[in-house]
Amino acid sequence: MNPFSMVVCIVLIVMVAKVLTARYRAMGDAPANPVESTDALRLREEVQQMKERIQVLERVITDNHKSVDLDREIERLRDR
Repeated sequence: MNPFSMVVCIVLIVMVAKVLTARYRAMGDAPANPVESTDALRLREEVQQMKERIQVLERVITDNHKSVDLDREIERLRDR
């Protein structure tokens, strides 16, 4: 075996090992890690709250109310 083919074989073996290791970690971590699931739930709640606030802001901007109504909506959002 010449040195070039030996280097190519070593590189291929290392690449296959890295791919299999990454695949194994990706499959194994999803259901077994409860910390990430609680973190994901917290982030989902936060995203839902942000969506609600964006909807209120869109409604405030698109509605043709007086500036008093706008001030009330902004104060209500600050109070949350």
